[in-house]
Amino acid sequence: MSTSEEIDLARVSFVTITEDNQGQRIDNYLMSLMRKVPKALVYRIVRKGEVRVNKKRVKADTRLNIGDVVRIPPVKLPQEQTVGEASTDLKNALQQAIVYEDDALIAVNKPHGLAVHGGSGVSLGLIESLRQVYPSHTFLELVHRLDRDTSGVILVAKKRSALVALQKMLVNKSGIKKRYLAMVHGGWPASIQEVKAPLKKFERKSGERIMLVDADGKPSHTRVRLLASGSHYSLVEAEPVTGRTHQIRVHCQFQGYAIAGDEKYCDKPQAMIDRDHGIRRLFLHAWGLSFRHPITGKQLNIQVPPADEFQKALIKEGCHYEVSATHL
Repeated sequence: MSTSEEIDLARVSFVTITEDNQGQRIDNYLMSLMRKVPKALVYRIVRKGEVRVNKKRVKADTRLNIGDVVRIPPVKLPQEQTVGEASTDLKNALQQAIVYEDDALIAVNKPHGLAVHGGSGVSLGLIESLRQVYPSHTFLELVHRLDRDTSGVILVAKKRSALVALQKMLVNKSGIKKRYLAMVHGGWPASIQEVKAPLKKFERKSGERIMLVDADGKPSHTRVRLLASGSHYSLVEAEPVTGRTHQIRVHCQFQGYAIAGDEKYCDKPQAMIDRDHGIRRLFLHAWGLSFRHPITGKQLNIQVPPADEFQKALIKEGCHYEVSATHL
């Protein structure tokens, strides 16, 4: 088989990869192919070796190539979880959060606390909500992802050609520049401008998955620039050169300056400081994206300021820095 439309989840399927999915991770490919299958179940069949590429076991981050033959096992779906109906307020908020749109792309300033897609107990995410905002669009797909607790600009493709081109840029680590704002604990030294520390995924006894710096991990590189310092926190701009899960959060924590409100990576003293200062969210915001438009070739530089609560916290903590928004 060569098209996802022919997949029958009740039996074994073999799918041949075309140029549309060249370079895509196997986990992301499977989730796009089997939208009704929970994310956790997708990772389970990969981990157990039930998914094969060219008859070989693969890991979730394996990249696909043209001509690869993917074996997909039969999957028994749990009781189907229906996609919730986005509220009028959410639809209006997303429409107002659109900072750029053309025939191929949408750039959205995702609010803190909104998952980018449904799954893992969340029936409605940004992409499902956008599909309800644009019911006439036959194709709307996430180009990349942001953690639920991270706010900021995220790209959605309106054409498969745009999706494939942008994801190739991300895979090749060239052509797209991402910039984040992070309010971190303590006084970040201006001398620390590069963090290179390998990251590896671990699972806690509770089942929670975290990333930690480990010699056996994958090479990871973040550029950091100090923007402002206050009495208890600093504001930094972070540019992930590589794109590992939780990379900026773990690299900041590894240096001893965890991001404010990071319940996953802050230590107890930092968590107490956050509580005393009224910090109740992760202060990480994707504020800039620069890339060449995959269709027109025009250079796009999109910047979106963080929400008022983020900016008010910066002022309160003495991290004075003018955060403006532009898009060209």
